Amino acid sequence: MRAASTTTTTSLKILKIKEVLEMTSLSRATHFAKLDEKSKSFDPDYPKPIKLGVRSVGYVEQEVIDWLQTRMEARS
Repeated sequence: MRAASTTTTTSLKILKIKEVLEMTSLSRATHFAKLDEKSKSFDPDYPKPIKLGVRSVGYVEQEVIDWLQTRMEARS
């Protein structure tokens, strides 16, 4: 039997790219530009994908929310 984790975590939800684009209102091109270090639009704070399989990636929902929150706070 597996031991219970001693750390408390919020529920972990993995988003697919379509959901990330809907949440951020970014285009696919801008999304990938923010991940590309060679791009002028590169954002080191933008949520990084996690590998789910050979041809599948996802994004941690809380990281996307945190990034959006940071952007909203920066406008002040």
